[in-house]
Amino acid sequence: MSESSTPDTRDLVRKVYGEIASTAGTCCGPSCCGSPAPIKIDSTRLGYSQADLEQLPEGAEMGLGCGNPRAIAALKSGEAVLDLGSGGGVDCFLAARQVGPTGRVIGVDMTQEMISRARANAAKGGYTNVEFRLGEIEHLPLADSSVDVVISNCVVNLSPDKPGVYREVFRVLKPGGRVAISDVVATAPIPEEIRHDLALLSGCVAGAATIDELQRTLTEIGFESVRIQPKEESRQFIRDWAPGRGVEQYVVSATIEAVKPTTA
Repeated sequence: MSESSTPDTRDLVRKVYGEIASTAGTCCGPSCCGSPAPIKIDSTRLGYSQADLEQLPEGAEMGLGCGNPRAIAALKSGEAVLDLGSGGGVDCFLAARQVGPTGRVIGVDMTQEMISRARANAAKGGYTNVEFRLGEIEHLPLADSSVDVVISNCVVNLSPDKPGVYREVFRVLKPGGRVAISDVVATAPIPEEIRHDLALLSGCVAGAATIDELQRTLTEIGFESVRIQPKEESRQFIRDWAPGRGVEQYVVSATIEAVKPTTA
């Protein structure tokens, strides 16, 4: 993606997800971007249990995402957790229960409407160990070496500068800190008509990087123990994001894990 397209791309994503937050939109897929009837993706298909969903404040769960990053995060009591692109706060609220009152969770989102919605949800749920900050994931509003774990759910693929995102993740992680992300990756060359489809870009498909690209990026930045695991079963719900477009032939949800060296 060219440098000149970056501001327009970011503005598009901000606009789309701002509208989703304002109208209680219910999907990550491109059907949110212009379809008169957005498709609801049941979060149990993404790896959440019914018990998880029942813990959440009303209005927090919007069906956004492509997996469950907490399933690989192994969160511990007292840890500091950062959620990239925190949306309505689903993963933040569930993480807050795991890290307990001595831990803390910070959600960062570039969309003011999402931040407002998440803060209202936190107030409704009485979450005192969660905060939400407005900011871009390429320029995180956090200090160096300040968090133990970085999670994210179907957000990094939306960035036009993925290496910049992971450099920031490396910066804010404490030495020995870890990455636990669910995201969409490309498993085959994505056709140009899909790459340039703005609805599919904001719908988590067109901007996907390949597994090899992500592996190389994370390794070059300095991460260790990089592991990217595609989830073939996710093609079923990815097909629902853009019915009839065949996008499930090119992308799949994956878990992305890595560790910042203790000597960094």
